[in-house]
Amino acid sequence: MSNVAFLLANDFEDSEMKVPYDEVIKAGHQADIIGLKKGETLLGKKKEVSYATDKAIADVQAGSYDAIVIPGGSSPENLRQNADILKFVKEANEAGKPIASICHGPQILISADLLKGRTITCYPPLKDDVVNAGAEFKDEEVVVDRNYITSRTPKDEPAFVREILKVLQ
Repeated sequence: MSNVAFLLANDFEDSEMKVPYDEVIKAGHQADIIGLKKGETLLGKKKEVSYATDKAIADVQAGSYDAIVIPGGSSPENLRQNADILKFVKEANEAGKPIASICHGPQILISADLLKGRTITCYPPLKDDVVNAGAEFKDEEVVVDRNYITSRTPKDEPAFVREILKVLQ
C-alpha cells in the first residue's frame, strides 16, 4: 500500500481530482488531500465535487509520501506561490518519487524550477510556459519521463490513472 499526496486548492478541475483520487483509493492505497490549511473545504470549478483537506502543507514532509498527484484547473495557480508547496515537490523530486500532474498541474513544477531537461505534456495553452521553463512539450495523452507522469485534459484521465497505478504497484 502506498501513501499518496494530492495537492489541492479551490477551483480544481473536478474530474482531474475525483477520478485519480477514487481510483487510488479503490486500488487500496492511502490518499491525503493536502492544502494550504487543514480542514478547509475546497470546491471544484464546476461545483460538482468538494473535498476537505486532510492536512496543511506546512505540517507534512515529502518523505511521508510515495507519490504526489497535482490535479489541474485553477488549483495549481492557487498553490504555486506557496514556499511549502514548492519545497514539498522539490524534496519529492530529489528523492525520485513519482509526481503526477495533469492539465495546469505543471505550473507548480514550473514555479519549483523542476522542468529543465524534462519531457512532459500539459494543457496545450501552457506549452510555451513549460518550454520556457526548459522542458520539451509532447502533445500526447500521457507522458512518462523518469518520475514525472503528465497528462493534458480530463479526456486523458484513463491513461493518467493507468500510469499512476502502475508506479504505485
